[in-house]
Amino acid sequence: MLRSHITITSDPATVHLKPVAWAIEKLREIDRPGLKAEGPGNRPALEIVLLDLADTDALAKEGLADTSGESESYSLVVTEPYIGGRRVAIVAGDERGYAYALSEVTERVRVDGLDGLPAGWSESQCPAVPVRGIQRNFSSVHEDSPWFHDRSFWTEYLDHLAAQRFNRFHLAFGMQYNYGTGWESRTATDNYLVFAYPFLLEVPGYQVRAEGISNAERDRNFEALAYIARETRRRGMSFQLGLWNHAYDFGYDSRHWYPILGIGPESHSDYSADALGLLLERIPEIDGVTFRVHHEGGIHEEGHEVFWEKIFDRISRVGRTIEVDMHAKGVDQALIDAARKPNLRPVISAKYLAEHMGLPYHQASIREHERHPLHFPGMEKAMTGVTDGDRRFTRYGYADYLNEDRPTDVMFRMWPGTQKLLLWGDPAIASGFGRYSTIGGSRGVEFCEPLTFKGRRGTGEPVRRDPYVRDDLRLGVSDWRKYRYTYVLWGRLLYDPDACPETWQRTLRSDYGAAAGDFETALSSLSRILPLVTVVHGVSGANNFYSPEMYVDLPISEWKLSMHYAWDTPDPKTWEGVSPFDPTLFYSIGEYADDATAGQLQPKYTPLEVASWIEAMVAEGEQALSRATASASSDNPQTLRTIIDLRVLIQLGQFFAGKFQAAVQYALFRRMGDTKLLEEAIRILEAAHAAYAGIGRIVPGVYQNDLAFGVGISDRGTWSDRIMGMREDLHLLKRELERAPKKPEGGGVSQPERRKDRWIADARFENVPSFDRGASLEVRLVTADPAIARAVLHYRHLNQAEDYKTAEMERVTDGFVAVLPSGYTTAAFPLVYFAEVHTDGDHPVFVPAFNETLSNQPYELVHSTTWITRTKPNSVVRYEASH
Repeated sequence: MLRSHITITSDPATVHLKPVAWAIEKLREIDRPGLKAEGPGNRPALEIVLLDLADTDALAKEGLADTSGESESYSLVVTEPYIGGRRVAIVAGDERGYAYALSEVTERVRVDGLDGLPAGWSESQCPAVPVRGIQRNFSSVHEDSPWFHDRSFWTEYLDHLAAQRFNRFHLAFGMQYNYGTGWESRTATDNYLVFAYPFLLEVPGYQVRAEGISNAERDRNFEALAYIARETRRRGMSFQLGLWNHAYDFGYDSRHWYPILGIGPESHSDYSADALGLLLERIPEIDGVTFRVHHEGGIHEEGHEVFWEKIFDRISRVGRTIEVDMHAKGVDQALIDAARKPNLRPVISAKYLAEHMGLPYHQASIREHERHPLHFPGMEKAMTGVTDGDRRFTRYGYADYLNEDRPTDVMFRMWPGTQKLLLWGDPAIASGFGRYSTIGGSRGVEFCEPLTFKGRRGTGEPVRRDPYVRDDLRLGVSDWRKYRYTYVLWGRLLYDPDACPETWQRTLRSDYGAAAGDFETALSSLSRILPLVTVVHGVSGANNFYSPEMYVDLPISEWKLSMHYAWDTPDPKTWEGVSPFDPTLFYSIGEYADDATAGQLQPKYTPLEVASWIEAMVAEGEQALSRATASASSDNPQTLRTIIDLRVLIQLGQFFAGKFQAAVQYALFRRMGDTKLLEEAIRILEAAHAAYAGIGRIVPGVYQNDLAFGVGISDRGTWSDRIMGMREDLHLLKRELERAPKKPEGGGVSQPERRKDRWIADARFENVPSFDRGASLEVRLVTADPAIARAVLHYRHLNQAEDYKTAEMERVTDGFVAVLPSGYTTAAFPLVYFAEVHTDGDHPVFVPAFNETLSNQPYELVHSTTWITRTKPNSVVRYEASH
């Protein structure tokens, strides 16, 4: 047995720490022929020595004297005590650090044997992002109960998360239903574990129960939850319990499968507080609780602090430190004040980019749609007055929560709207999240994992969680294994955005063998498409209305009325009217057409540029996939799954590139009346539709015909279901062409200004380490390019409720300078700025610009000296600025 071929030397206190013991257990499970005792005196093939940080003499002897000792950090060095043997000395800042080092050794040996531990290799690691989380949702009693109760599933799944250095696991109940929002609140059916307490425990003094749930089933649910929390903690991750809904009744015409009995308005808050307190006392491994505190979580917003005050007070009395994570939408000062209690560590968790995954930077501005209070006829102010009133801008970003003097921590959650099903894997984008998820000193990010919301709102069916119908592709409850590479990228590149490519490439070699390099290239290029489309085509912030992965068509033609996105996108409700999620950096179709016909383009990125980027991604991905397919194993299920998904992404890329181009042609036609523009729009759109229809030749017999993530038209069905709406749009464009007055041959229609490619300014901002509050701040743009004639500075506080201010920059010897006035720097916010630069004879551009992989932050960010001094320079902020 291999066990005798590995020795581990450590002091007893270290080796018995639970995460360390778990990591040692995983190391001892390795079984490779190259690991055998063959050294002098039958020495083991692999010796592991765990050193104490306080033993400075031993550290110096091993060459580990410079170890930082930070939380979750470690240093290791490999030597060759005899020919063919390996000795690994490890020191760490805490139990997680030791576990990460041991897991690194385990993974290297598992894939490459002792060759994965070359003599002389050493490394020191510390985390860039403090919170690196994965969220898994229970959305369907039929589809999610099997994995919830399957202990072998949890062993394999949690092992993988911990090995990728995630340090937080969030199990969420009740997120699949939104209370009080029109038709959604009236169609609640599968309410299993939505109002979770009566499905988990009996609370003395109350007669609350879920009809149809026996005591034995309730107790089994509780034991499953307790087991998951223990096993999460055993692997060195914190356990976060998500209680996203406190609605026990969703309305008069909801047909709950498990009606909640014995509760009413008079007992709701008391029961909820006592139930939660009892749950936290009985499962001490619960480190934190996440709440949706606005109306969609079941509590009306007028006076909502009364309910939550009672909840927070009961958590405080549990007697240990517990994180209270408040979903940011609608959080106001009353809730922040209510969470200021002993033993509570309040956190506001904001959406990273609406309910989607976009590019890694945080949008320079939010849509105008979110910046103004919303008023619908019959709207109940008592229910939605905070979220839809003056705090509406908190819906889809960091809002105004990144004040440097804030009393609460802030983190982000990546919602699943963009890509729930298809395999994703781009190291560049993932490393960007590792650099920018700590913006403004925030704590990090939690990803909603792939397949989130599968079977939501009563659409789940037994054994339908696995989306595949082909037997050779099915994974059963282990469907997460398809996305193993995705988890590797998210976890390891949040921990270290500059990680060596070997970190993820060994996973690729394990999955794809000799074709690993080409699959890496194909996945990287094609995985950028849908995040880019999401940022630029911000047709809806809601994940249950918009998913570019299986797009419900919005027409180009103004002749077609489409109501699906009407509530969440401005007029005209066609592609022309759609706002980007970042309207400061990206043009909408209509805005671009206006400026193009006027001959005066702004520095914004144009739809034609975006289309050309997508085309380049498709071309690179398609070529790499062709090479990968030629050399890959044809009987490897993961290879087949990946090839299928990449082919779908190629078709989607071709579709969206064409859609952007056709929409521009049509918008120009509307302004200029030249039917040649309309003819070109039709030609391009026909090709785009053909690309989308091509998905129908890839997926039949592979995926379910009804991929149900909810009850709305964008939440279920398959790609071919969307084609009829596209055909209607194309048909109306052709009818419009038939009726359009023809311009005479040789007519004098001038061609509008186009921009597919832009010049890159040879300019950069001089580094500003910090600014003094209440003092003026000089910002310097350095350039030696004589062609740059003018520069304008755009700046604001790190507050998405504010508009940008502009200042003309003064030319100096080495570039341009602007001074921010002292009155502007008094606010307790970091500062954000970028420049538009002009040359004679060309249109202006932004500095800084996006890099080739779209993974950077295209603006500068600087903190106050007050904040830097208070927080001390550390890894939390080392990637915030783009310097």
